[in-house]
Amino acid sequence: MPYQARSSDRLGPVPADGRPARPKPVRRASGEESSAPAVGDRFFRDMVNSMRNGVLAVTREGALAVMNDEAYRIFGLTPAASDIGNQYADVLRVHHDIVRVIASAFELSHLPNRVELRLKATGKVIGYTLSVISDDDGQTCGAALFFKDLTRVEQLEERERLRDRLAALGEMAAAMAHELKNPLAGIEVMAGLLRRKVADSPDAQSIIADIISEAKMANSTVVEMLDFVRPVRLERGRTAIAQVLHTAVSMAESKAPRGAVSVELVLPDDLPLIQGDEHQLCQVFTNLVINAFEALGGKGHIRITAAAGTMEDEAAHKGDGASHVPTMVVEVADDGPGIPGDLKDRVFNAFFTTKAQGSGLGLAIVRKIIDAHDGRIDVATAPEQGTRFTVTLPLLSAADEWFQ
Repeated sequence: MPYQARSSDRLGPVPADGRPARPKPVRRASGEESSAPAVGDRFFRDMVNSMRNGVLAVTREGALAVMNDEAYRIFGLTPAASDIGNQYADVLRVHHDIVRVIASAFELSHLPNRVELRLKATGKVIGYTLSVISDDDGQTCGAALFFKDLTRVEQLEERERLRDRLAALGEMAAAMAHELKNPLAGIEVMAGLLRRKVADSPDAQSIIADIISEAKMANSTVVEMLDFVRPVRLERGRTAIAQVLHTAVSMAESKAPRGAVSVELVLPDDLPLIQGDEHQLCQVFTNLVINAFEALGGKGHIRITAAAGTMEDEAAHKGDGASHVPTMVVEVADDGPGIPGDLKDRVFNAFFTTKAQGSGLGLAIVRKIIDAHDGRIDVATAPEQGTRFTVTLPLLSAADEWFQ
């Protein structure tokens, strides 16, 4: 909100000779005088607007007296010069929950302190303290709301709770997977022995071949499940992303039929090295290329690009200064049928798959490895317009940044 300087903001008039005026004495409560200058309203307005917390104050009559820039940002409102002096219920008309909180300041005997509230209009979480404002006679003349945006903190706490639940689920799944691997291996061995016993029976050979194939497929699912539930332990090193991508394409060709699909690699010679686990990153891009091969069904085009970029540091908070970290951005795009819009947000979910045969863990594992690298993966797709996966990886790990 623009502020107009007033005469009360100045410390006093300047005499004609140009010398600063001598400040008037200020009488203290004890009776002694002080020559310290009085602080004007502008200083206090600047102080409130500079605070990292939201500040909102209203008069006893319901007029908005103070609302700083952070409060406007948290509420998602645009500052207007007419807001001050207007009824706060009108200014905050989209935030009925906040209007009720402020109104309670004049009704409750014990006001809330350090309470969390999720704003219905925006979904943001705030932590607030409500106080009454008293005049020199001790009469209530207004109320003040002090609050902070806790949305990011809430998200981190929810992510931590989810990690705890996944860890417990992972331990159970790992135990089950280990128990399943042994009988599956036994089935394969016994089927192989039985195949030798009935070498002269084509029908029996066909059935046994199916048994072995299904056992191998089940074992592959178990292995993927173990990969998904195990914690990712990275062995970081100086990694050339170009080498990773070339290896990933070769590995994908050995695991999935390529057919007539053409693969284009656009990799500048001056790509910087990243701090990452070469083996795990190779698994990431192998899975993405395999997905592209399967989506194209033997014909089409895959384009893989890599370039240096930047992304905002999620650890940086509002008011602490914007922070951007150098990154490597890799895109794997195909011109296949694309992903239906209602399925796009589910492709990274564990056990979700649209394939007739598949565990639904490939992209879930990809995302898990990317998260372990403090990176990000996004998908852009449309029916009959192909699919593009964008992987963003920081060039340095958090430990490396600390020592920079």
